[in-house]
Amino acid sequence: MEKEITFTLNGKKTVVRIDPSRTLLWVLRDHLGLTGTKFGCGTGFCGACTVLIDNEAIRSCQVPFEDVEGKNVVTIEGLSVNGNLHPLQQAFVDNDALQCGFCTPGMILNAYALLQRNHRPTRKEIIEAMDDNLCRCGAHIRIVKAIEEASVKMYGRM
Repeated sequence: MEKEITFTLNGKKTVVRIDPSRTLLWVLRDHLGLTGTKFGCGTGFCGACTVLIDNEAIRSCQVPFEDVEGKNVVTIEGLSVNGNLHPLQQAFVDNDALQCGFCTPGMILNAYALLQRNHRPTRKEIIEAMDDNLCRCGAHIRIVKAIEEASVKMYGRM
């Protein structure tokens, strides 16, 4: 049975009428055309499907769509403003921290959530926070550097 779900998506009020048991990942990709959120493992392990729900990094493949009712959801498409990359996205580009790019949206959104709760994380804190987002290309060192650089761009030096 379909249900009408109202939520905020990338800053805009959104209403979707769909089977509420579908996962957020597939509603975003198939129904709303936001393909930046990737299907990786389907079990919430790899982090490719990470989105922000009320500023918390969440694996969208594990979220029944009805759970976003009244919440604020941000996908990788929602970070840029007026065609300008968010400083975190730009830091990933500048540091070549995206190789194949498949894990990048999830990495960036997980890093964004980290920087929202900790403006100046240490290298160790970054590594610990990003540990559950997998990258098969081996760009981890550049990813950490990009997050460090974005922290300075977003919040200044300590």
